Amino acid sequence: MKIALIGYGKMGKTIERIALERGHEIVSIIDVDNLDDFNSEAFKSADVAIEFTAPHVAYDNCIKAMEAGVKVVSGSTGWFQQHEAEMREKCEKEGKTLFWSSNFSLGVAIFAAVNRYLAKIMSNFDNYKVSMEETHHIHKLDAPSGTAITLAEGILENIVHKTSWVMGDLTNPDGSVTKGNVPGPTEIKIDAIRRDEVPGIHTVTYDSDADTITITHDAHNRSGFALGAVIAAEYTVGHSGMLGMKDLIDF
Repeated sequence: MKIALIGYGKMGKTIERIALERGHEIVSIIDVDNLDDFNSEAFKSADVAIEFTAPHVAYDNCIKAMEAGVKVVSGSTGWFQQHEAEMREKCEKEGKTLFWSSNFSLGVAIFAAVNRYLAKIMSNFDNYKVSMEETHHIHKLDAPSGTAITLAEGILENIVHKTSWVMGDLTNPDGSVTKGNVPGPTEIKIDAIRRDEVPGIHTVTYDSDADTITITHDAHNRSGFALGAVIAAEYTVGHSGMLGMKDLIDF
């Protein structure tokens, strides 16, 4: 498989290593200094492009890749919700292909399935108050994380007395706290922490006067995310349209 990388930070380099280990070829690497390479023959020769950048550039990167006729796997968060309808239309009406996920980790996919199942059970017990907390490295620009939002949406699909999520408190890299929203009765609060080089920790808590139920996913490094992205790219080569982790892994 011929892969183009869009974004060559820590994730991009980890994806490159794993892709090469799995026998794939990297035909193009695009970063901030060579954006004109979207028009290069090398980029256009790719079977799929894997995009891990920042929220303010991810949309444009995906559009440029699609215009070059290359399928896209994107793990950038903080942009997709705003452009989801447009991306679905491009995939459904223009024949483009985008595999987007807020998190490519197999462990997170399992965690998300457990989260949905637990929420379905807890829908019958409104004496438990549900909340969430996510912790990431100090370089992450969006809050709450895309994974936290996806997990919150999984809860909202299964708990009848909750209708939306709100951003809670943000603990900044210097330890200061930016106060967020106080959740209403039908809202789920998501607190965010930016600390050190944490790859990602997500915790869902159900708290009552009697006890507390907590589930947590704690990523040890970026390798799980990178491997999942490469596996998603392998899947995307043979499929088309608007794709996601539920297509790749059906729990």
